[in-house]
Amino acid sequence: MQISFTPPLATKFFITHRLFILLALGFAMVVPGCKKDGHPPNGPKTAKLLVADLKELQGSTVGPDKQLYVTAPLDGTIWKVDPNTGDYTLFATGLPKRNPDPFYIGAGVIDVVFLGNTAYALVTGVAADLGGTDVVGIYQVTGPDSYTITADIGAWATEHPPVPDFFVATGFQYSFEPYRDGFIVADAHHNRLLYVTLDGGITEVIAFANEVPTGLSVKANTVFFTKAGPIPHHPEDAKLLTLPPKSPVALELASGEGLEVGLFVDVEFDRWGMIHVLAQGKWDGPFEGAPALPNTGALLKFKPNGSFSTVVKGLNQPTSLEFIGNNAYIVSLIGEVWKIDDCSPSAYGN
Repeated sequence: MQISFTPPLATKFFITHRLFILLALGFAMVVPGCKKDGHPPNGPKTAKLLVADLKELQGSTVGPDKQLYVTAPLDGTIWKVDPNTGDYTLFATGLPKRNPDPFYIGAGVIDVVFLGNTAYALVTGVAADLGGTDVVGIYQVTGPDSYTITADIGAWATEHPPVPDFFVATGFQYSFEPYRDGFIVADAHHNRLLYVTLDGGITEVIAFANEVPTGLSVKANTVFFTKAGPIPHHPEDAKLLTLPPKSPVALELASGEGLEVGLFVDVEFDRWGMIHVLAQGKWDGPFEGAPALPNTGALLKFKPNGSFSTVVKGLNQPTSLEFIGNNAYIVSLIGEVWKIDDCSPSAYGN
């Protein structure tokens, strides 16, 4: 059910909440700086190759053991990566594989999260509407090669189609995060965020026009998310937004206007509470869902004045971002994981 504010109240809410977010971010930048050795040096960073020989990678998370977990859609697997050495071991296998045709990039097991010590995987683009035989939804990993289905998002989406135009009835989900007693899910094709409970219940939280919601992050029950924007994914159409608790409206914090890169695909907080956005880069794809051009991606830092600064550029088709300690980890569609040492901002950062 959608609830709407009257225009004056909605406007007041937008202004008040945006000011609160920006003031909080400014406070986060200044307070930790009181400790001289509390932050790494400033300046443009360099990404170092941590993992080079995995197949196509899509989503990621930090596990309860502080290890990095990444999804490999072509093989239907999840890998555990040591964030210091880059050594990796197979964590889970047997999940639905995506069709190997490049048209299906973004399908298969595309994200992973933990609730406590239990892992869950988000699987998309594998149902009958795209020639598959598997369930589109959230899978609970119960062993190295076993799982149970927590929620059939594809069946629900088919019964509850979105308002904007679509051609995949089961949707094409991009990411999910633990949220309250379940998960928040971004459906990039159906242009909406869903709330999914552990018993399989599904509710539409908020819907959009053709704006392509992608990455998610949750802080204090407030959802932060990115939008890639419609084809051809111009930078000004890439957005960073927030959805406060119980709010029927999302608040835009920033866009990619004025940047050379667009197609925002993820958002994460560093250890000091500063927001970072992952931009996949410049898009000139042959079909909807195609990735950005190689080596055009960037890691961006959101500034309290509502703009971005570039942390690293020239990334090769990045798909997901995580922070462990001071370091950033970027997962790439081409099967690589990159590490950026001491990536968090200081009190005197630009």
